[in-house]
Amino acid sequence: MASGLPKMTARVLTCLFTTDAGSLTASQLAQRLQVSPASISKAIAFLESQSLVRRERDERRRDRYVVDDELFYQATIAGARANDQLVATARQGVAVLGPHTPAAARLENIARFLDFISESITRAAEQAREVLHTKPGPT
Repeated sequence: MASGLPKMTARVLTCLFTTDAGSLTASQLAQRLQVSPASISKAIAFLESQSLVRRERDERRRDRYVVDDELFYQATIAGARANDQLVATARQGVAVLGPHTPAAARLENIARFLDFISESITRAAEQAREVLHTKPGPT
């Protein structure tokens, strides 16, 4: 899985994606991947920070790590919101530098570019969610 993720993180995510249940405990992940619980903990912490996995408690009060269709939507929207913060920061820089300076013009172009990308990503995620989560009717 060449995704830009650290190797262990990618292995954990792949393991979760390929289990029929879509969820595993840390112990199950460590056993399947033949790695230490600490390795799982570190990988899960990163995946949670990126909204790529969700933590749930099972009936035995163990943490289960879950992947589902909604997580990619949420991660995509979170990425778009992060771009929105960069847009705001760039526009603050324009105000500080003065709108008629070359540096401010560069920052404004960065802000416009990221704003366009963010809006496009959000729109595409909404459309994909609508299309992919709509159950086909009877034929």
